[in-house]
Amino acid sequence: MTHSPIRLGMIGAGGIGKVHMEVFEGIPEVELAAVTDIYLPLAQKRAQEHHIPVVYGSPGELLKDESIDAVVIAVPNQSHAPLAIEALQRGKHVLLEKPMAIDSESAKAIVEEKLKSGKVLMMAHQMRWSAISRAIKQKIDKGDVGTIYNAKAGWMRKKGIPGWGSWFTRKDQSGGGPLIDIGVHMLDLALYFMGNPKPISVYGSTYAEFGPQKQGIGTWGTPNWEGYYDVEDLASALIKMDNGSTLALDVSWAAHVAALTEDPYLHLMGTQGGITLYGSSGRYVTHANDEVIESDIQPLEGEMDRTLLSRHFVECVLEGREPITSAITGYTNNRILDAIYESSRTGHEVKLHWE
Repeated sequence: MTHSPIRLGMIGAGGIGKVHMEVFEGIPEVELAAVTDIYLPLAQKRAQEHHIPVVYGSPGELLKDESIDAVVIAVPNQSHAPLAIEALQRGKHVLLEKPMAIDSESAKAIVEEKLKSGKVLMMAHQMRWSAISRAIKQKIDKGDVGTIYNAKAGWMRKKGIPGWGSWFTRKDQSGGGPLIDIGVHMLDLALYFMGNPKPISVYGSTYAEFGPQKQGIGTWGTPNWEGYYDVEDLASALIKMDNGSTLALDVSWAAHVAALTEDPYLHLMGTQGGITLYGSSGRYVTHANDEVIESDIQPLEGEMDRTLLSRHFVECVLEGREPITSAITGYTNNRILDAIYESSRTGHEVKLHWE
């Protein structure tokens, strides 16, 4: 059992890594003990900003430090699996940024290592911890929705391709485009609200109409115009579960979509009621006396989503508990993502089999 304070190592000092540092800096049970990044000057800068005493030249050096109890892995997707596996092998608890891995084979290897290690591995899906998501989950748990039999989730950006030509737009390094980048958030959130049913079949299509033309470029990431783009910029899929429920998923980095905003959305249709999440707001609908009754869902008060996520990780480490966003949820997401890409490539439905 790990005891407080947890000595935390940061692997990755970029945008997401900095967010994690800012949050963990305010959690008394945690001591930011070390940081590393492929670009050493950035790691040194973060160390100064967040009073981190040790800067390592590589993740391998940090992971060899036996005084480190846990690590946050916030690096490009292709490094998630090798670093998570090595961290677990060296006895570290792991908070892993999404997606779990670039494909389900790599994700499965993480799960197997986590089971052997007995350590905590938690996926950093912060959308489960938002004020509106927590309010919606509370309403579902009270039985106000009944059995959710159909869901529609999406995140349609009009002009948001990140880091054109960098690892973001190279399939060998990212695993894919918006589907694995932002689609995984909506997939994870929908499955969570639906009660984590097992997906058994997937039909999907992906499209690349903007990226190859160097259009639809967003503001996130640093472009590399000497690089290339071989991922999708829009994906659409229908996923069927073992309990008969279905989930439709639509995501894009760039698309001619005339929505007023580009907020993520989720429609949950249940036997007793329905819920719509749109950005940071929610609405409930039910039928009473043959009339449609609608009402707003009030977001729960409390700490910010990233703070709650980080506190949950700390509690799981200190108490030896399984996280809500467990290794299995990360693996399930990767299985579905792989199936969508395969279905798009073959033009056929993909059946998922579970051991």
